Amino acid sequence: MKVNLHRTILISFFLLTLQQSYAQLKTYQFEQLDSLQKKEARPVAIFIHTDWCKYCAAMINTTFQNKEVISHLNKHFYFIDFNAEEKRTIKIGHNTFKYKPSGNNTGIHELAEQLALVNGKVSYPTLCFLNSNFEITYQHTQFINASDLLLVLSKL
Repeated sequence: MKVNLHRTILISFFLLTLQQSYAQLKTYQFEQLDSLQKKEARPVAIFIHTDWCKYCAAMINTTFQNKEVISHLNKHFYFIDFNAEEKRTIKIGHNTFKYKPSGNNTGIHELAEQLALVNGKVSYPTLCFLNSNFEITYQHTQFINASDLLLVLSKL
């Protein structure tokens, strides 16, 4: 009887730990925002990055793996993970945004330009926050660690 109780407690602890360690950040697409905002108005957090940016990769592997960051973003924001060099056309409302090539294998998406442009320059990574009316409320244009991001999120 005692062995079964210990086994049950151990299995329960293992399952609880396993469930907590796999918390994932819910991501959405731009095309979903209109219908999501109609169901529940929330601010939008957009992580604008590229595949070649080492600071972007560092944020993906640290900041966005933090359980508190994941929990806060999942509860209070619609989070979009956006590669600035994505080639697909994106339609939001009556607006259409396309990829703009600037060389053989280089270019930027028009939407990334709109969201990440600060003082006439786009830099990576950029976190862009929109209100429920899709107006930019805040932009952060460099690596940010989990504790600093939590501070920013609490103020937004």
